[in-house]
Amino acid sequence: MQNKLFFYTLTGIIFTILIGTLSHFFYEWSRYNTYIGLVVPVNESVWEHIKIIFFPMFLFCSVENILLQKEYPRIYKANACAIYTGAFSIPVIFFTYTGILGKNYLACDIAVFCLSVVLAFCFGYKLAKNVPPSSCKTKSKIAACYYAAVLPLFLCFVLFTLYPPTNIGLFQTP
Repeated sequence: MQNKLFFYTLTGIIFTILIGTLSHFFYEWSRYNTYIGLVVPVNESVWEHIKIIFFPMFLFCSVENILLQKEYPRIYKANACAIYTGAFSIPVIFFTYTGILGKNYLACDIAVFCLSVVLAFCFGYKLAKNVPPSSCKTKSKIAACYYAAVLPLFLCFVLFTLYPPTNIGLFQTP
């Protein structure tokens, strides 16, 4: 049974890195479609680049939740925590390394993304195996808890894409 979760974890890492990398270009390929821009980067700010991990992970984890919920009753909670881990690790690692080096480098930025994906999925894997099941008792309540946990970040992406607080470094192009 743990081999199945391990397989899904590796698949999720590969899926998120591939789709996340491609999503960097979706806005331009869509001829700057506003709706596409809500879920993919519209500029080079760190905030917009968190989308390249959040949305592919959210999509993969939502499917994984359905497929693995019987074998891993903790999967919803684990995946919600993993998504937040990935989303928060990008700015933390990015601002740490650029603070030390004084500027950003494309190769390091790519490494930050890949490292964040791996950290997030490994954390989710560990939680799915070891964390007590959710306090929600039915499958529909467990799913609702997952979406309620992830929805605030989803809404922040929509809101701050349309109305970015440009005086904050997270929303500025490095």
